[in-house]
Amino acid sequence: MADEDGRRRRAFIGSFTAAGGPGVVTAAVAEDGALTVLSSVDGVLDPSYLALSADAGTLYAVSETAEGALAAYRVKGETVELTGPPVRVGGSGPTHLSLADGHVLTANYGSGSVSAVPVRADGRLGQGASDVLRHTGSGPHERRQRAPHAHQVQPDPSGRWAVSVDLGTDSVRVCTLTDGRLGLHREIALRPGSGPRHLAFHPGARHAYVLNELTPTVTACRWEAETGSLRPLAETRVLPDAPAGDAYPSGIAVAPDGRFVWTATRGEDVLSVFAVEAGGDRLELRATVPCGGHWPRALTLSDGFLYVANERSGDVTWFAVHPETGLPARAGSVKVAAASCVVFG
Repeated sequence: MADEDGRRRRAFIGSFTAAGGPGVVTAAVAEDGALTVLSSVDGVLDPSYLALSADAGTLYAVSETAEGALAAYRVKGETVELTGPPVRVGGSGPTHLSLADGHVLTANYGSGSVSAVPVRADGRLGQGASDVLRHTGSGPHERRQRAPHAHQVQPDPSGRWAVSVDLGTDSVRVCTLTDGRLGLHREIALRPGSGPRHLAFHPGARHAYVLNELTPTVTACRWEAETGSLRPLAETRVLPDAPAGDAYPSGIAVAPDGRFVWTATRGEDVLSVFAVEAGGDRLELRATVPCGGHWPRALTLSDGFLYVANERSGDVTWFAVHPETGLPARAGSVKVAAASCVVFG
């Protein structure tokens, strides 16, 4: 499969090297959505989450370790190579990253903070974080919410705000990023004990959906970019029945036309399909399907295919999505040990 410039499309797969993963994997993407592994690079510990620059020339990866680091790779055809040694982000256990306003933002789960690392004109990283915004607070879950645990950070669709999701404090923080400095604009409380993990914006830019890890639910919210405010509206279960144990929801994706939302749940090894109802204010669970492996850590939608990184079974499985029902149909898989995420470019 080629992009608009005729270049061969590629997928980049993160993995946990501590669990036997190969590092960062480059794969070719075929017209039928199939992935073929081309190469792997293992110079960074646990590159669990990836983000690609707008020009698809530089790939960034967190190093999800206690020390907490960030790496940049130059994309070169069928492989990637480090542009320099990883830099410290000033926080521990970074689990997610995104690009915003000339910086890479990282959500640091272990230390409960968000960091901003400058990006140079050539895509390389600066010497370290220009700022670290530390979260405060806790939640009612005795084991998982004793302290803040930032799990995700991303810019909103308008580009005016950086939005971080904190599992430990049951909240979403809306922040500013000005000249490399992070500032807290507003903190929005979600239901106590819900444990928000990841957030995805609706393409209409007026709604966001927050996937909760500690209670297997997704919360529909109204988003107002003008004021940087998020208002929770309705909470929907991601499973038709109560799970036998902890369910551990993980990833969330929204259809480009805004009609469907998909989530992954690790404890049940399923994908859930939701219809977007009430103009975006509410989700309706339509179906669950097997994820094609074990422990689906993340899912990504690309060109009508849903890709699932199944961490414990060591594979990436892809599904063709029915355009009218949103139901995923398994189409294939490729082996990648300890797979953790997939991005495309």
